[in-house]
Amino acid sequence: MLNFDIQNHRPLREIVYEELKMQILTGKIVPGTRMMEVELAEDMGVSRTPIREAIRKLEKEGLVTIEPRRGAYASQISTDDMVEILEVRQNMEGLAAFMAASRMKPEQLKLIEEAEDAYNLAVEKGNTADMIFYDSKFHKLIVEASNNKTLLQLIEPLQEMALRFRYLYYDDFKRAVNMPNEHQMIIEAIAKGDAEAAKTAADVHIRQLKELVMTEGV
Repeated sequence: MLNFDIQNHRPLREIVYEELKMQILTGKIVPGTRMMEVELAEDMGVSRTPIREAIRKLEKEGLVTIEPRRGAYASQISTDDMVEILEVRQNMEGLAAFMAASRMKPEQLKLIEEAEDAYNLAVEKGNTADMIFYDSKFHKLIVEASNNKTLLQLIEPLQEMALRFRYLYYDDFKRAVNMPNEHQMIIEAIAKGDAEAAKTAADVHIRQLKELVMTEGV
């Protein structure tokens, strides 16, 4: 059940929408699960109206599929889906790294380095939840360091879909031990202000992930 005491300054429909979205992104609601309005309403302690509104909004974002006469389901995510996402991320995150190398503020570099340190520690400990969290944070901070609001808005939904992929399949990835080196190459290029090297390092990082997905599937 949702905690309304903490979040009651926000519209109920927004709280319900964000809760359902996070449950889908993190795999709590697994792909193919039927989104039963009555059950979800009971679980959250709300009426069916905000549940219905949230499901319709999530359908527009591709996280829910509504089938005539069958109902709503958490959408599936396939190898092809992930490859398409990575194809776009490869270009957009390369651009973000390029911009960050020339526009980043010192405090932003510190946050990126701290996120990478935390990620490396998670890899050492084999803590999958922390690996997912700090890997996502690392990439988001680089986009923020581009200091380009339009780019940030455009790439946010892609990063959300990537978050869903991480939660569903991260345990099967052997690349976790290689990512710290790739992340470090991006950081070093950005820190030096070498925009081209930063773009190349980010491009290589995403491309290798894409190639692994295409080779091993999901």
